[in-house]
Amino acid sequence: MDEKQFRRVSRRELLKLTPVLALGAFALPAFQQGLLKKGLKVSDWNAARLFRRDHLAPTFADAEVAPFETFPINGYDIDDPGIDFDTWTLSVSGAVQKPGQYKLMQIQALPAKRQNTRHICVEGWDVIGSFKGAVLSDFLNLVGADPTARFITVNCADDYYESLDMATARHPQTLLCYEMYDRPLTREHGAPLRLQIPTKIGYKQAKYLTELRVTHVLDKVGYWEDQGYSWFYGL
Repeated sequence: MDEKQFRRVSRRELLKLTPVLALGAFALPAFQQGLLKKGLKVSDWNAARLFRRDHLAPTFADAEVAPFETFPINGYDIDDPGIDFDTWTLSVSGAVQKPGQYKLMQIQALPAKRQNTRHICVEGWDVIGSFKGAVLSDFLNLVGADPTARFITVNCADDYYESLDMATARHPQTLLCYEMYDRPLTREHGAPLRLQIPTKIGYKQAKYLTELRVTHVLDKVGYWEDQGYSWFYGL
């Protein structure tokens, strides 16, 4: 076998071994975390490219909505961080023309949207619920959000935090939700204000909102994402 044939065979054999080498790398603890992070990054990038702002999540008739009492209460820490509703405000900052403290009545003064949509949890359960609130895009217009900004971040009274790409934040079904089942949010479900995003997995829908920031660059991503979960996680 001449040198040219040897190189051709060697290259072919190396390609055959590539999947084995990749699996071997995943088996090595030193490589696992980096490879998983790169894999999630690629997955999030692809998902973001496929996201269509005009594509709506399914909505349902009132008769299909699960009873309020059966809607699961889920949180990462506590079910009631003890917010004083009388003094609560949403602090808005970052790339906006009108930063400041916004009261719930100012958010409720925006056109309200009621929608029956499916809430899907990463733990494996899902439920159809009824939600009402201001479309987040309308609120971003109210505060004069920079149209070139790429993200919003939110902080919560229970120290949870999350972020959204701007296309999701401005999706017509993304709500600053203050009611469930035609009644004010209960403390357990995130009162006085939470995100409701039927195009996203449940952990993106932060509860007990206290701060909203419009930004060009993320300084932190999200509580569960920092534990290794997907950031985009569109449905």
